[in-house]
Amino acid sequence: MSGSNSSAPGSAAHEPAAPLSLAVHAMQPPALDDEARRTASGRLKMLLVLLICAAPVVASYITFYVIRPDGRTNYSELIAPLRPLPAGLPLVDLQGAVVQAESLKGQWLVVVVAGGACDKVCENHLWLQRQLRETLGRDKDRVDKVWLISDDVQPRTQTLDAIRTNTEMTVLRAPASALSAWLAPASGHALGDHIYIVDPLGNWMMRSPVDPEPAKLKRDVEKLLRASAGWDKPGR
Repeated sequence: MSGSNSSAPGSAAHEPAAPLSLAVHAMQPPALDDEARRTASGRLKMLLVLLICAAPVVASYITFYVIRPDGRTNYSELIAPLRPLPAGLPLVDLQGAVVQAESLKGQWLVVVVAGGACDKVCENHLWLQRQLRETLGRDKDRVDKVWLISDDVQPRTQTLDAIRTNTEMTVLRAPASALSAWLAPASGHALGDHIYIVDPLGNWMMRSPVDPEPAKLKRDVEKLLRASAGWDKPGR
């Protein structure tokens, strides 16, 4: 009807709707739980400890390899880059028991490589190896003697008795092919022509000349021991 109210019966008078408000809230990143925080903190601390422990070693090598006073020369050949001891180097003792390569770490090593028959060159190297260690005075306890036998020949009893007199000697057997993956002779020479110096971390880092002069080789080893005195201590 004309003039009548068109609203549905019983409804309130129509009022305009309130405008719709859309609020945008920034999403907060999920917080790390306590375990994740502890893990991250632990890894950071471990990294710092490793860096602190490695610093003296790095510094000694920088001193020896880089910061060299004028006129300083080495009789033996420095190996660069260093050649780490292979973790899987197959070593056995003279009774055939397996020896882990890692067990050689912790001391400076003066290494002779030769067959079990031990020819004249081998005998001379073993004698020089012994004399070198014994003349180092109080530093000799930072150095171990190692003979790596590169074949299946059993060494003579007299040879073993001679090299072990008054001091211990590590005698191990390893295939020549496996040793060649770690140590190497100078061009034109055989593996047994040299004496090899290995640092306490297991890095082969110096090779003597063929038929080395004892006094000159000793001076090289003394330089290495002085350069590493801050971090290398006697005993494994």
